Amino acid sequence: MDIHQLRIFTSVYHHKSFSKASGSLHISQPTISEHIKNLEEELGCSLFDRLGRSIMPTREAKLIFPKALKLIEDLEAIKQTIQTGLTRIKGTLKIGASTIPGNYMLPVLAASFKKEHPDISFEISIADTRKITDGILHHEILLGIVGASMEPRSLVYEPVFNDELIFAGTQALMRESDVGGDIYSLPFLIREEGSGTRKTMEEWLGKMKIDSRKLNIVAVLGSTDAVKQALKAGLGTSIISRRAIEEELENGTLVQKNIGPEMKRSFYLAHHKKRSLPAHYQAFYDFLKHN
Repeated sequence: MDIHQLRIFTSVYHHKSFSKASGSLHISQPTISEHIKNLEEELGCSLFDRLGRSIMPTREAKLIFPKALKLIEDLEAIKQTIQTGLTRIKGTLKIGASTIPGNYMLPVLAASFKKEHPDISFEISIADTRKITDGILHHEILLGIVGASMEPRSLVYEPVFNDELIFAGTQALMRESDVGGDIYSLPFLIREEGSGTRKTMEEWLGKMKIDSRKLNIVAVLGSTDAVKQALKAGLGTSIISRRAIEEELENGTLVQKNIGPEMKRSFYLAHHKKRSLPAHYQAFYDFLKHN
């Protein structure tokens, strides 16, 4: 077994495909297959079940994958230490972020970090908190920024940003709420299951003795921007991050109404407890903690 075989194995595992791994590594597919066959023979087990044109990792492959990744990362860390003399940060940062930090915070911070470390590049994936959390759990990404702590037994969570959720809508709808005085009578927009915003909202409403299941929900939307556009169109009211609608609040397109105590929340840096962060990830991690 050598590091080259492990690179091939992790690529096949990640892509769930010999042909995609071949394209990613620029190695012929027969060579990929031969290396996997040799690795299986050496380990004495099957690593992938061949299902026609698709493959599925076996139980043994799932056990080996995180350990193989760590070996590869440790080797890269050794190379980086030698090449950079512990002073120069370089490489690609693949970061997962939920919608608020991904859209409104991370781009500015990434630009600032790159000014200090010009040899860094970014790949930022934006999804809801559940999907980013799952990506870290399944070792698809090393570092995420999320709006809720969903897997504290497996992941490390470090609070880095503060945010405030507010109840908002158009002036016309807010006037209706003044007349009715009942949040249940208003058309309401919510985020999808798995959203950190939705989780925080439901917890806050619960403390207010407001049953979120009884809200007059007119739409379930898959992103903060979709909620914002629906708010502006007058489709309903919602609880949304102040950061997302600052401009609309300033120009009066949307207005907020206080219906209880402030809804404060944190965003967290999250990574797997069993994975060490390579030097360039650790540098960005420390940068975010102090900014």
